[in-house]
Amino acid sequence: MKHDVNQSGHEKVDVDLRAPLCWLFAPRCVVCGDPGLPDRDLCAACHAQLPWQGPACTRCALPLPQAGICGHCLQHPPPLAAVHAAFDYAFPVDALLPRLKFHHDFAAGRVLVQSMCAQFAGLERATTLVPLPLHRSRLRRRGYDQALELARPLARALRIPLRPELLQRQRATAAQSTLDATARKRNLRGAFTVPTGAALPEHVTLFDDVMTTGATLHAAAAALHAAGVARVAAWVCARVA
Repeated sequence: MKHDVNQSGHEKVDVDLRAPLCWLFAPRCVVCGDPGLPDRDLCAACHAQLPWQGPACTRCALPLPQAGICGHCLQHPPPLAAVHAAFDYAFPVDALLPRLKFHHDFAAGRVLVQSMCAQFAGLERATTLVPLPLHRSRLRRRGYDQALELARPLARALRIPLRPELLQRQRATAAQSTLDATARKRNLRGAFTVPTGAALPEHVTLFDDVMTTGATLHAAAAALHAAGVARVAAWVCARVA
């Protein structure tokens, strides 16, 4: 029996990105609990603390003194043509993402999507957005895929075609956070596949919540390239320095 392992029921992060019932109740900040900005679950002070990413490597989004390509990417060109991160992985994003990922806090996800829309709207428009999938076993345990929950309203707000079925996670892997850089690459070998006969766009932009070493995104990009996709880039919510 065939299942799309990157699917999860109905939308949990609101497609309408305004705070719900904002016309009736004043929004509350999901970080500190103070009154929120109009139509947003974030107060002015916490919004001012958002760690927007500044100059970074255009190939891996590693923060740099000025935009360009970092030494590692020059010596070892990655399979991603470009990577853009909305944030550095710092407060309060480093609190909001785990709340979405592990604690079913979809209001935190809505705040992140609102902010990502503002950051990504000025980029070269992605032709197809593909969220990184969870393996079916982890999807069953968690009940939702956090990358898909962020990518779905982001794609709709920016009017980008969303293709979650284009990439499947065929092998359960150990949690990347428990491994060093070398083990991360080995852990992901053969983890992703593209369904046989899928209609392939020429360009794909992958989406993930957090990028650390990039091993997961690189494995997914390699699978897409092997299937025939010419250009693969990535957007991520936050980049760990």
